[in-house]
Amino acid sequence: MTGRQLQLSNTIRRLWIEHVLWTRFFILSTAFSLDDLQDVTDRLLQNPDDFARELRPFYGEQKAAQFKRLLTDHLLIAAQLVNAAKAGDTTEVDKQRKLWYANAGDIARFLASINTCWSERQWRKLLFEHLRMTEDEAVFALTGQYKRSIEEYDSIQAQGLHMADVMIRGIICQFCIV
Repeated sequence: MTGRQLQLSNTIRRLWIEHVLWTRFFILSTAFSLDDLQDVTDRLLQNPDDFARELRPFYGEQKAAQFKRLLTDHLLIAAQLVNAAKAGDTTEVDKQRKLWYANAGDIARFLASINTCWSERQWRKLLFEHLRMTEDEAVFALTGQYKRSIEEYDSIQAQGLHMADVMIRGIICQFCIV
């Protein structure tokens, strides 16, 4: 890797790790009604801004802002889903889950539309797996299966790094970064 490619890789991998890490913190703060919930939520919602800032030089203001909106929606829907699960509201859980998966499909479609090196099918598969794993992690935490929640988070972290690598390879391919 060149220095420029390594810098891009480090940044995108950090952002995906932050995405899954702050999501976990949100799940735990919600599950245990921790006093840090608002601060954790605020930090989690910074992640779409951070992604937009990194994507802006490649895709411009409008596309970076669109990704920010989609990723923010992803997080807000996830929050509603976790809160509904904690409350035992299965109707609301089902509603939010459908919205969450539709949003993931929108993200996959959007990414494929801005970079010909990215496949909508691949992003859809990655994002749907991310959602399934994150929901499992939340269910384990909410039901006191803490060891399973931790094990699931380890898998989520590895999968997040895989999504980062797909994103990095696509940017390097599209913009011939050397």
